[in-house]
Amino acid sequence: MTALAGKKAIVTGGSLGIGAAIAQELARQGADVAINYRQHETEAQRVVAAIEVTGRRGLAVKADVVSFADADRMVGQVVEAFGGLDILVNNAGINRDAVIWKMTEGQWDEVLGTNLKGYFNYCRAVAGIFREQQFGKIVNVTSINGLRGKFGQTNYSAAKAGIIGLTKALARELGRSGVNVNAVAPGLIETEMMRDAPPKVVEAALAEIVLGRLGKPEEVASVVAFLCSDAARHITGHVIQVDGGQYI
Repeated sequence: MTALAGKKAIVTGGSLGIGAAIAQELARQGADVAINYRQHETEAQRVVAAIEVTGRRGLAVKADVVSFADADRMVGQVVEAFGGLDILVNNAGINRDAVIWKMTEGQWDEVLGTNLKGYFNYCRAVAGIFREQQFGKIVNVTSINGLRGKFGQTNYSAAKAGIIGLTKALARELGRSGVNVNAVAPGLIETEMMRDAPPKVVEAALAEIVLGRLGKPEEVASVVAFLCSDAARHITGHVIQVDGGQYI
């Protein structure tokens, strides 16, 4: 029997990159998986097709993570379609990099809205369900830059640091309801977002990574799947770095 057999999951930002890898790994482990998309419908449907190849149910829902109403609607739609919900993986994120003296209010608001408020929206939407059933797994994807900060990313680093605080507070609030809340903090991972990074940024990151290579989305996904399984039932409130030693 696979580790997540019969479980039902939501992965935000599941149409691309790390999110797509997580959605597909959860399905391989036996879960039915729903993902949201805002613009990338074609990519989202490809992920759903990959989920269904594993024999599990997949669902793509058009929903903006910044919208409190969209989060509530999506969670309700998934519960109706799958007959329940056991796992939430918050992954949706963007970056709008600039040094703070050049950063616009819009760049700040957009990143904090997607990368932090979006996580709140979905955690809020599932909390009542998980408390009532006395079970649930929440995994929040943060970043090593939420632990250390990064030049040119005050908005991104602040949001990712906020996710860590959110994770720890939620672990305290939901622990007595049998809900595990953890975070994973990737370093630089080979994703679509990374491919747009200037070569100097990638070179600087590689110089920091003690294993000498960029991470792969699947390597983050395997840690997320572990945290969603019964093998991690006594782990909560933790941040696990998946960075090849980049943070050391």
